[in-house]
This record gives sequence, C-alpha cells and structure tokens, in this order.
Amino acid sequence: MRLRHKNKHLPGFISCLILTCCCCFAQTTVSIKNYTTAGIGAQQFVDYLPFLKNKNVGIVTNNTGVIGNTSIVDTLLALKVSIKKIFGPEHGFRGDMEAGEKVKTKKDKKTGIKVISLYGANKKPNKEQLKDLDVLVYDIQDIGVRFYTYISTLTYLMEACAENGKELIVLDRPNPNGFYIDGPVLRDPFKSFLGLHKVPLVYGMTTGEYAMMVNNEGWLNDSVRCNLRVIAMKNYDRKCSYKLPVKPSPNIPNETAVLLYPSLGLFEGTLMSVGRGTEFPFQVLGHPEFLDKTFSFVPKPSALSLEPKYVNQICYGIDFRKSLYLATHPKQINLAWLIYAFAALQRDDFFDKNFNYHAGNKELQEQIKNKIPESIIRQSWQQEIDAFKKIRKKYLLYDDFTL
Repeated sequence: MRLRHKNKHLPGFISCLILTCCCCFAQTTVSIKNYTTAGIGAQQFVDYLPFLKNKNVGIVTNNTGVIGNTSIVDTLLALKVSIKKIFGPEHGFRGDMEAGEKVKTKKDKKTGIKVISLYGANKKPNKEQLKDLDVLVYDIQDIGVRFYTYISTLTYLMEACAENGKELIVLDRPNPNGFYIDGPVLRDPFKSFLGLHKVPLVYGMTTGEYAMMVNNEGWLNDSVRCNLRVIAMKNYDRKCSYKLPVKPSPNIPNETAVLLYPSLGLFEGTLMSVGRGTEFPFQVLGHPEFLDKTFSFVPKPSALSLEPKYVNQICYGIDFRKSLYLATHPKQINLAWLIYAFAALQRDDFFDKNFNYHAGNKELQEQIKNKIPESIIRQSWQQEIDAFKKIRKKYLLYDDFTL
C-alpha cells in the first residue's frame, strides 16, 4: 500500500509535539524514589513467615522478586521455608524470555526446584500442580498498566487457589506508574490475557490492592473467593514513582521505559515499531516510511527480541528519551503521540487486530480514524473512570495521591 501524506506541515510540528504536547495539562515533576524506601512486602518477614512454617510452599515469582540483590526464593530457602515448586509468568522465572515466547517447564539450575510455566497453554495452575502445596506466595514487580500481563497471571492464580482450597499470600511492591489513573476502561468484548477486568489502562493501584479488589468485587471466574492475604509495604508513597532495582521484563530496561510504557504500549497494536530489537525499547517510535527523518534506528535480532518488527530496516521516527513528558509528567497517558502517528502515516492498515485489546474498547480506534479531538476522546472515558475510582477507593492500603 502506498504511503499518502496529505499534511505537508506535519514534519515541522514533530519537535513541538515532543516538547510541548503536555502543555495543556497541569504539569508536575514526579519524584522518583529509591526503591528501598518503600519497605516492600517481601521484607516484612514477621507478617508472613508464621503462615509458611511447616507448610509446603509454591512461589510465583520471577527475576523481579528480590530482596536487595537476592531472589525471594533463595531468601526463603535460607529461612528454612519448604519451597516445593516455582511458577514463572510471561518472560520466565529468570525473566529472560521474549514477550509471547513459550516458556518451558524445567528445573531451576541453582536450587533444583521444579519451575512450572504460567504462560502459553498453562496460564492457570491445575489441580495436579497444586495438590502437594499448602500455600502459594506471589512476589512479582508490576508496572501498573492493564495490558502488562502479570496481573492476569495473578488473577488466574487466585482462581486456581480458590478452586483448590489453597491460601495465597501476595507480597506487595511499589507501582512506578501508581501516581495517576487514566485511559479507556476495558469493555467485556475485549477481555483477554491483555486485560481481564473493567479497569482503566492505568489504574493507580499496587498489586496487593488490585488482588483485593478482584477478590472482593467477585471478578474471579464464577465469583469464587480466594483465601487471600496481602502483606503490605511500609512507607510507600503513592504520589511518587520508583526506580526499580531490576528491569521488570526484558524490554522494559529502565525507568524511562517504565514511565513511557502506558503511552507507547498502545503502539504494540499498530504498524509502528516501539524499538524492540534496539537498546532502547519503549523509548522510541518509528516506521520505515515515517515522514520525519531526523531520528532513526535499526531493529536487530537479539536474545531478547528474536524477530523484532522491521528487523534490519531503517525506522524513522521519534526519540522520547528527553521528552518533556518525562520531565514534567502530566499524570495522563500521552494520546497526542498516537493521534500524530496515525495522521503522519495515513495508512489504512495502521491498526492491527490486537489494538482494540490493548485499548480495551473499539471506540478509541474509531475516534482516531475519525479525527475526534483529544479532549472529546478523554471525555468519553470519564464516566467509566469515575465509576472505577469509587470501587478502587475501597481497597487502598496506602494514602491516595489525591490527598
């Protein structure tokens, strides 16, 4: 399909877009705190070790489940906790698998403990996998975006525990995007592993709070109720972001990618590259036929991105690593980037079949195609966001950012 450029002025606006597209919002500098100040749930041993004593334990974790530089698995083993099985989510227990890659069941080389994949065909632990366990522990770092799949893994785990009479302990961790709420709320027709619940794209809750909401609102399959225990953090500040000690997944390598992911993650459902196959994934945006040529990158195959989009092709586009969006965060996703990219390329195939599952509805794609103003698009979310906020408020373990 030929590229059609109907607006000759778009290239001249690109620098302005990157630097000033936040200006219509109330800007604020978001403080990024040191992770250790949060007093993560995994450190609160007195609050949960008694519930693991003389129990056969299964642990759901990955490379982000650390206390300092030590895996939660190694820590609990040193404390004589009887860990019988490790369950790994998308990207595997060691966090070295590409997004969507099949994770195989195997034994952990360091501990010899069986590692069971909770991705692919086995997203939910089955009765056989749980039969010799008394309690499950969940300790995974999330980044607070609906289509980031760890909360879907948690949901299936909660259902499995409820159906098989197992207790679940969630060790809470900071949400680095937990200082705001924004984006369309998921509609039922678009439920998938990219989103299971009627929450906004950015929902402003920690993993523990989210688990309590899902459990108590009856959002688990057949409204089952999990025997859930959440181990809260000490001194968590929801008004701040947090510099994570370990990258939460292979293609989210730093705090820049963490903060940009809610906005750039939507482009996974488009023909644009978000920099997979480069050293700066989810920090850039590009396409081989993009109009502005001032910035470019070339996706290359790597251990973490075997077949990145537009492999070995020059992609032209936008570098967001020094965007004003990061310096003075508007506490909103940046919808202007999506609107601009669609207008710049003007391709009928700009959106793919996965976009609506990322967005959570079909309206956002239609609104952008029909050139609906951003302010009107945002207004279309507001009623559902307000309804969600009333539900969310019931499950907050820490002071809200609105205080």
